[in-house]
Amino acid sequence: MSEQRVIIEMGMGNDLHGMDYTKAAGRAIDDALRHSSLPLFGVLDLPHADMRVQVTIGVQDPDRLDLDALRARLPRGRAEVRAVFGGLNVPANGETIVIAQASVEAFVPPQTGWRLKR
Repeated sequence: MSEQRVIIEMGMGNDLHGMDYTKAAGRAIDDALRHSSLPLFGVLDLPHADMRVQVTIGVQDPDRLDLDALRARLPRGRAEVRAVFGGLNVPANGETIVIAQASVEAFVPPQTGWRLKR
């Protein structure tokens, strides 16, 4: 049996001045994390190291992301971060506002003795 996804959260972040894609992406990750809670780790005595965290970041120029820096922002689990084309670049008063979107998913190995409701 494959891993079980226990959460998926979305987040949005931006950089208003400086066109820093990594800063906008980091804020998008933080936004998604602020919307989530995983109490099952405490309830089931699961170690956080058993969790795989998969992050997908969408920005207009994915090659400008520092994936190692974004991976380091994740507080728990084995983190994977990938960049895809998405987000928005918004011209404003001679600058470009960078908007990033993030999807943060958490997976755990199959568990016995309990199951998620369908």
